[in-house]
Amino acid sequence: MDLTTIILTIASLGGLYMAWTIGANDVANAMGTSVGSGALTLRGAIIVAAIFEFGGAMLVGGSVTDTIRSGIVDIQSFGSDPMIVAVGMTCCLLAAAFWLNIATYAGWPVSTSHSIVGAVVGFGVTAGGLGAVDWGTVGSIAASWVISPLMGGVMGYAVFIFLKRAILTSDDPLAAVCRWGPILVFPIVSILALSAMFKGLKPLRLDLPFGPALIAAAALGIASSLVAVPVFRRFAKRPAADKEANLVRTEKVFMVLQVMTACFVAFAHGSNDVANAVGPLAAVFGAIQHGVTETVQVPYRVLLIGGVGIVVGLATYGYKIMATIGKKITELTPSRGFSAEFAAATTIVVASKLGLPVSTTHTLVGAVIGVGFGRSIGAINTQVLRGIFASWFITVPFTALLAASLYSIGSIWLP
Repeated sequence: MDLTTIILTIASLGGLYMAWTIGANDVANAMGTSVGSGALTLRGAIIVAAIFEFGGAMLVGGSVTDTIRSGIVDIQSFGSDPMIVAVGMTCCLLAAAFWLNIATYAGWPVSTSHSIVGAVVGFGVTAGGLGAVDWGTVGSIAASWVISPLMGGVMGYAVFIFLKRAILTSDDPLAAVCRWGPILVFPIVSILALSAMFKGLKPLRLDLPFGPALIAAAALGIASSLVAVPVFRRFAKRPAADKEANLVRTEKVFMVLQVMTACFVAFAHGSNDVANAVGPLAAVFGAIQHGVTETVQVPYRVLLIGGVGIVVGLATYGYKIMATIGKKITELTPSRGFSAEFAAATTIVVASKLGLPVSTTHTLVGAVIGVGFGRSIGAINTQVLRGIFASWFITVPFTALLAASLYSIGSIWLP
C-alpha cells in the first residue's frame, strides 16, 4: 500500500470520526432544546437531523467550506508538494475530532468551528511558519465567535419577552397564540427560504439575487401563514376550562412551532458546521488529485461521509450534550425552546451566508441564556455555564497543539 492510499484511508476515517463527534456534540446541542422541552423525541430529532442537515450542507454550505479549507492558511506557502497539505489536513481532522470526543464524554457542548480552526492554525504554523496563517481571517472568525452568542442572546431574550407579554401572560393564552401563530409562521418560513434561495440553491441552479430571493421568500412566508390560519383557528374553537389549562394547551401549540424551528436549526447547522468535517477532507482529496490549489470541487462522497457520520453520532452518543443544553442551563418549555432555536438559527444562517464559520454551540447557548434572562437571572444555572465557558477557552489551544504535534510526527514519512 503506497503513501497516497494510506493518507486517503486515514483521512476518510478521520473525516468520518470528525463527523461522528460533530453529531454527538454540535448536532446534539442544536437538537437539545427540542428534546429537552419535549417537542421532539430522540427518534424525531434524529429524523429531523438526517433530512435537514443534508439539505443545509449541500444547498448552503459551500461558502463556509471554502473559508475553512483555504481562507485560514496560505496553502501556497507550503510549496508545491501536495502531500504536505494532505497530511496536515488529516492531522487537523484527527486533532479536532479527538477533542470533540473528550468534550462529549465530559458533557461539554464545545464549538466544532473552534476545534477545526484551532487545528488548522496549529498545522499552518508548524508547516509554514507564522506567515502561513492569515491572521486577519482568523481575527474576523474570532470576532464572530464573540458576536454570535451576543446576537443569539439578544434575539433569544427579545423573542421570549415578546411571546411572554403577547401570549403567555395574557388573559387567554390559547386565543393569543392562535392569533399570533400564523404571524410567527411567516418569519420562520421566510428566513429559511431566503437563506436557501439567495445564492444558496446553486446545485439546482435556482440561486437568485437578493432582491428576487427576498420577494420569493416573503411570498412563500405569506402563503404558509395563510395555510396556518385555519389550523390555529381549530385550537381556538376548543378553549379549556381555565387559564392554567389554556396555558398547557398553548405550550402544545408551541411544540408544533418548535418542530418547525428545529428543522430550521438543523438546516442552518448543516449549512455551517458540516463544512467543519468535509472542508479539510475535501482539501486532502483535492491536493492528492489536483495538486496544491486554492479551490477544489467537494466530491459527493465527501459530503456523504460528513452527513452519515453526523447522523450516526447524534443517534449513538448525543444524549449527554442534549441533557446539558435542554435541561441543565435553564428549564425549557416549548415556548422557551422555540425562542432559543429561532434566535440561534437566524444568527447561524446569516453568518453562513457571510462565510463566517460561527459556532452553533456559542449561538445556541447564548440564545438559551437570553431566554433564561427573560425569566430571571436566578433561572440560569451559573455553575453549568462556568464549565461550558472554561471548555470554550481550552478548545483552540488544545487542538492547535495536538494538530501541530501530529503533523510533526506525520511529516517524518513525507518524501
